[in-house]
Amino acid sequence: MRNQHNLPTKVCPVCNREFTWRKKWEKNWETVKYCSKKCSANK
Repeated sequence: MRNQHNLPTKVCPVCNREFTWRKKWEKNWETVKYCSKKCSANK
């Protein structure tokens, strides 16, 4: 189990918010660019 304070983070290019790693992104974290589906639709 990962410590929540040591999770990797990225910045969403649409809303400029910082978002953290999620378990569902474990296999493709390198390709994740957007924090949500809404931001992905508003590229």
